[in-house]
Amino acid sequence: GRPLARPVRLATGPVYGTIRGVARAVGGGLDAALARLAPVVAPLLGSRTPGPRRDALVAALNGVIGDHLAESGNPLAIEMRLRRDGRPLELDAAALRVAFPEATHRLLVLVHGSCRNDRQWARRGHDHGALLARDLGHAAIYLHYNTGLHVSANGRAFDALLEQLVRAWPWRVDELVLIAHSMGGLVSRSACHFGELERHRWRRKLRVLVCLGTPHHGAPLERGGHWLDVLLGVSRYSAPLARLGKIRSAGVTDLRHGNVLDEHWAGRDRFSHRRDDRVPLPLPKGVRCYAIAATTSAPGAAGKLRSDGLVPVESALGAHAKPELTLGFPAERCFVAYRTNHFELLDRPEVYAKLREWLSGDAPT
Repeated sequence: GRPLARPVRLATGPVYGTIRGVARAVGGGLDAALARLAPVVAPLLGSRTPGPRRDALVAALNGVIGDHLAESGNPLAIEMRLRRDGRPLELDAAALRVAFPEATHRLLVLVHGSCRNDRQWARRGHDHGALLARDLGHAAIYLHYNTGLHVSANGRAFDALLEQLVRAWPWRVDELVLIAHSMGGLVSRSACHFGELERHRWRRKLRVLVCLGTPHHGAPLERGGHWLDVLLGVSRYSAPLARLGKIRSAGVTDLRHGNVLDEHWAGRDRFSHRRDDRVPLPLPKGVRCYAIAATTSAPGAAGKLRSDGLVPVESALGAHAKPELTLGFPAERCFVAYRTNHFELLDRPEVYAKLREWLSGDAPT
């Protein structure tokens, strides 16, 4: 205010001019930066140089700006594929016989989370899929996808891919199981919805869906990023910084409330402040659905359990203040892993023991 307004503007003008320039560069210069990056990085990250480090880098990049990569035709955009040992599977009977020489009638598909990839199911020498294949005789197959796209876009594509898999499988399919971590649970629920609409064969074969640390009703980390956008936009001095947060992908903003349908985001500004007004999507019918949550709290801790560092326990278990949005996992199909963070769900022995119990049919149905 007066009398300091003019001197302050003179002092801060160059600073905020620079900030505005940076913000414009983030928006308008993103294509140019990626275009310069792709010729250098793409040959190193391409199919000729496969490996965990490459896949991790590309997965993280796709998680943050994967929608932009896909829309701009960037070669770093991930194309959804089913893979095994980090290599794409050809979905025809002859190729699948070679990939899986031992006949099996039980399919297990594992779906990774945001900014992750299929190789990262292996953690500290443990892989839920590989061990379940060994112990229960499933054919373990891993989904690899661009987590920066809208969840419903990935759900629709996953539905089509599962239909291809079941139709091409060289043996009779008696059982299909989905195990999904984090965002993967949202993608799986979305795929079930589209499979029902299309009356696809795979949907009738689906027996079990297990969600590990899935933000069914959102994650505070994305809501925190959203509120940062709102707060930065309050002042004309901080408003240019808000643009920095708006490069994050559609997949990330879907995690604010747990969007799984086109109706949850279509025709809306995904960066605007909106209450949770999602159309309810119940758990898939005729499927044994299980939920595993993680908490950093110790067993017997008093009060509300802490989150796993990313997803609250209530969100992972499908609980919501609105009854119509509560997913209603039966109590006997829920499990909480204590002293565990979000990513430790991938290698905790007690988590694997629970998965094996549920999938072997020892658990109540």
